[in-house]
Amino acid sequence: MIFQVDDNSVKFLGDDNEVKGAVLFPDAGDGVVDINKTYVAPTERGMGTAGLLMGRAAEHIKATGKKARLSCSYAQAWFKKHPEYQGLVTE
Repeated sequence: MIFQVDDNSVKFLGDDNEVKGAVLFPDAGDGVVDINKTYVAPTERGMGTAGLLMGRAAEHIKATGKKARLSCSYAQAWFKKHPEYQGLVTE
């Protein structure tokens, strides 16, 4: 698995370097990002890819010292299951 992390997204790239999944978190100002989309290609679903993407996103957001607003329903569910990252969540 190849993960590509940048300021506002984490992407999972397939062997062909095509994006197979992503978590998007654009800047919302005042040290907050908005996790507003999680996507995994149908061929990659059911294998834990979305969870791996969200974990990488949470670690990146933590490393940058920012907080996360959770507009994406998958992000809301994931953060509830991972209390170790609750300190990142803001309204």
